[in-house]
Amino acid sequence: MSTDVLGNRVTLRDEGSRGAVDDFVEGFIASEARAVNVLGIADRDDSPIVQAYAAAVHMFAETPDAPANARPFLDRAKAHAAEATPREQRFIAAVDAWVQSDIPRAIALHEEQAREFPRDLPSVKLGQYHLFNGGDSEGMLRIAQAVEAAAADVPFFHGMLAFGYEQCHRLAEAEASARRAIAMRRKEPWAHHALAHVMLTQGRNGEGRDFMASVSDTWTGLNSFMVTHNWWHQALFLIELGELDEVLRVYDAQVWGVAKDYSQDQVNAVSLLARVELAGGDVGARWQDVATHLAPRVADHVLPFLDVQYLYGLARAGRAEADVLMRNIERHAEGAPRVWRDVAVPAARGMLAHARGDWSRAADQLGRALPRMAEIGGSHAQRDLFTRVHRDALARAR
Repeated sequence: MSTDVLGNRVTLRDEGSRGAVDDFVEGFIASEARAVNVLGIADRDDSPIVQAYAAAVHMFAETPDAPANARPFLDRAKAHAAEATPREQRFIAAVDAWVQSDIPRAIALHEEQAREFPRDLPSVKLGQYHLFNGGDSEGMLRIAQAVEAAAADVPFFHGMLAFGYEQCHRLAEAEASARRAIAMRRKEPWAHHALAHVMLTQGRNGEGRDFMASVSDTWTGLNSFMVTHNWWHQALFLIELGELDEVLRVYDAQVWGVAKDYSQDQVNAVSLLARVELAGGDVGARWQDVATHLAPRVADHVLPFLDVQYLYGLARAGRAEADVLMRNIERHAEGAPRVWRDVAVPAARGMLAHARGDWSRAADQLGRALPRMAEIGGSHAQRDLFTRVHRDALARAR
């Protein structure tokens, strides 16, 4: 039986698939685009873990049709699951729960995997993704700490640990873990990202700008989210330093345009343009281009954190789709988990009001949502946008 690059046993019908499996395993935890190479072998190798990895790739599209696209791969994985190892079977079950929108079960399975198979770092990374989207920072740290003894030799693990520490406001430990990861492997973009969070939180803006610039040459071969998001973090330092012209240069060259149809690239763009305006800058016609790619999102409702920012981008561009999305969010919230009704709806109303200059309504509705904004996901740095918009609305509403 084969093993993957981390030493986990893998059941492969075609030994020639080993390279693509390793591309997913290491590429996923390294934020590298090669993780999608597993799709290239999924049609000829129906090994359960190959099919489960392919299903996971489709789910990361974060679109309403992602579950339908993932399901054929998952069905093949489940059909042959009896041939798989216990580790592989649990990973398949976790992806199955994700496809069925049973995120609590998916998290529980990833936490079990961390205890029983602590070298399965893609499972840890996926568990952190779900916990992050639900605002469970302590869970993000807990699942990483569970595998520390077994995975301390893997630089990408320390990046995951660093981000867990940072989201729990344990900044000294976050910085130590991030620097350990970078010392082991200079090209560790998730550790760069975690360290950027620490420096931004501590107001080390010049140091943060210089650090990110010093490692940006390593941001090659990454997935679009990772490369654009690290440049987004660089832009946050530049905003704090008052370098708004440079922010827009970074936006045009590095943040917007890599994958304009991808959810995370879109919210990076929305958030950055909004911050530039809040800082007193002029973004010109940039909202219109972003909104062209947001318009098809009016019925998405994959994650509330995404919907609220899609809405703001559409509204700032003056698009009628903003009203359509607002109505759809309200309608979706009626039968969705309560976080949609209690947090996403008032947040969306507040952001829409701010985009249209209704400062009092923006202040009121965002004020209702802000105490629980962590529940819709996003990092501290990302959610800071809503705090800044609320503060601006309060000031304008007097």
